Formats: sequence, structure tokens, C-alpha cells
Amino acid sequence: MVFRRTELDGLVEITRTPREDARGRFARIFDSQDLLTVGWHWSIGHVNFSETSRAGTVRGLHYQVPPSTEAKLVTCVRGEIWDVAVDIRTGSPTFLGWCARTLSGDRLNSMLVPPGFAHGFQAMSDHVSVMYLHSGAYAPQDERGLHAEDERLRVTWPLPVCRLSERDSSFPLLDPGFTGVTP
Repeated sequence: MVFRRTELDGLVEITRTPREDARGRFARIFDSQDLLTVGWHWSIGHVNFSETSRAGTVRGLHYQVPPSTEAKLVTCVRGEIWDVAVDIRTGSPTFLGWCARTLSGDRLNSMLVPPGFAHGFQAMSDHVSVMYLHSGAYAPQDERGLHAEDERLRVTWPLPVCRLSERDSSFPLLDPGFTGVTP
């Protein structure tokens, strides 16, 4: 695994070199010892898998509030996504700043998204599959979200935003008094 820190403290892109032979390919997605060097010190609370059928679809921007803040290790295993993380840590010098990377099933790269970030992605191809490792147990009562098209965030999605879920499209725009979350 190769780790590349991003412009937002704690947010890390992970690349891998899969082993390939006549049978196909193999890559290690999670290694607790390697990931410890870039800040992953949590156990895995749950693992989610999503499939997105159409390019342009946006999922997110989701986050958890205390006491259920969580880290995520997001890996695209098929197709290609534009993965976005927004810093919503109270008092952070990059508060409401965002960072995006292209993740793809061909590259099997990942983003390590620490607690205190909202996360989402846009499918850049049809038939996208994404696997998420979460550091906490599923806590629906602490789920929150930011509207993907909130002008205050200024996220520049590469494709027109489409096919937001009912839940994601109902997230309110940021209130001027929003001070973030304490991870």
C-alpha cells in the first residue's frame, strides 16, 4: 500500500499494486498494521457495499454525529467514482473545505476518511460498486448529511448531479450557524 496525504489533515488516498496472473488479480484492501501508520487505529464496526447503476448519480454527503462519529475506508471495486470528503470538524483550519479523488475498480485505490468528515461520491461510469469499512457500529439515530449541491460548500461535481435519493435530496442547506462536529 502507498499512502498519499491530501490537503485536508487526516484524509489519505491509498493506492495498491494488485498481483496479477492468468487467474486474475489479488489485492489486500485492509491491513491494520499498514493503516496504523496513517491514523487508522479503530476496529471495523461494519462493512457496507453499494452498487450504482448510472453515471452522474451522487450518493451523500453523509456523516455521523457524536457519540457515533466514524472513520471510513472507501474502495471502488468496479467502475469509477469521484470521491468527495468535506471537513466538518469544529475549529479545523480547513473547515468546510473539500477534497476529491478519482477511485476506480481498475486501480483499487481507496480514501481513508477520518471522523469529522462528510463523505459522498459521484458515479463516473455506469455499474459502479463501492465497499466501505466503517470504524463504528451502525447508528442510524446519529446519521446526518449535507446537501450535495449546497452553494456554501462549492463542491464542483464533474458531471451534472442527478439521481439523488429522496433522503439525500432532503438534506437542508447549511445554516449560517453550523459549527461542525467534534470527532
